[in-house]
Amino acid sequence: MLLIVGTIRLPPPRLADARPAMRAMIEASRAEPGCLHYSYAEDVLDPGLMHINELWDSRAHLQAHFRSDHIAAWRAHWADLEISGRNLRLYDVGEGEAT
Repeated sequence: MLLIVGTIRLPPPRLADARPAMRAMIEASRAEPGCLHYSYAEDVLDPGLMHINELWDSRAHLQAHFRSDHIAAWRAHWADLEISGRNLRLYDVGEGEAT
């Protein structure tokens, strides 16, 4: 499995404008084959800092995600929404266990 974790930043006044695009991205990504988890969450202590968490079944599924129309549409919104500070990391992980 592949885990992607990281952050993006957008100006807090742009959050309301960004929510529909983020929602569309999340819903479309969650519907993709191989997507086990996909979420964005705003940092409680740092407004405008969005935490991104993704879990993919395989590299092939992740590569298909990168080629999807919805990721292209999401990225097309970045300049208008003033999204910056993209900092994402990819990890190859095992199955994990509940703690």
